Amino acid sequence: MQAPPLRRLRPEDPPEAFPDPAVALREPDGLLAVGGDLSPERLLYAYRHGIFPWYDAGLPLLWWSPDPRAVFWPDRVHVSRSLRRRLNKGGFELRFDTAFDEVIRACAGPRPQHPEGGTWINADMQAAYGRLHRLGHAHSAELWIDGTLAGGLYGVALGRVFFGESMFSRATDASKIVLVSLSRRLHEWSYALFDCQVHSEHLATLGSVRVPRQEFLRLLARHCDEPVSGKAWQDI
Repeated sequence: MQAPPLRRLRPEDPPEAFPDPAVALREPDGLLAVGGDLSPERLLYAYRHGIFPWYDAGLPLLWWSPDPRAVFWPDRVHVSRSLRRRLNKGGFELRFDTAFDEVIRACAGPRPQHPEGGTWINADMQAAYGRLHRLGHAHSAELWIDGTLAGGLYGVALGRVFFGESMFSRATDASKIVLVSLSRRLHEWSYALFDCQVHSEHLATLGSVRVPRQEFLRLLARHCDEPVSGKAWQDI
């Protein structure tokens, strides 16, 4: 059976103009729609319905809903012996929302998979998530060592779900430390789910699991409107 054509969104289309994630392509996995914009309303609707944006060089804005979905249960992140020793050794500080713009710029920096400096976190993405941060929906977790930002990640929070977007590291194990430390805090704050979007072997070593998309959508419908601790995202 031939796949239906991709839905093309216009900036003036309402947020709910997304098609049902069930019609997302199998190859490339999860590609659902093209176009639209990165307004806060569209982004929040998308996340609530298991959809997220990615840019690719030379292409318009693309929207994705992969199947299966990679997630962490915040209370079940795997910590290896060596990482546990590093965590117990200390010498670092975990902060929240004190350097959001710096974190997203660092996440947008050159990566080994983009040797020419390309990144999907372009200026439009940085501006859009900056707006979400100022509205209280996007957050950063930051690892500081000797007063220097050594690693971090950012994402979107809706109810008891945190949607991780990207992370970076400037020191050995910094991204692992910030991910594990954030997961522990998410558990303390009553978060039910830590979304990491797409499976990777690196995330799997830390305990990520693959959840069928329909189950993931049921979890979002259940948890996106539930309250979390009033201490969430505070440095206490």
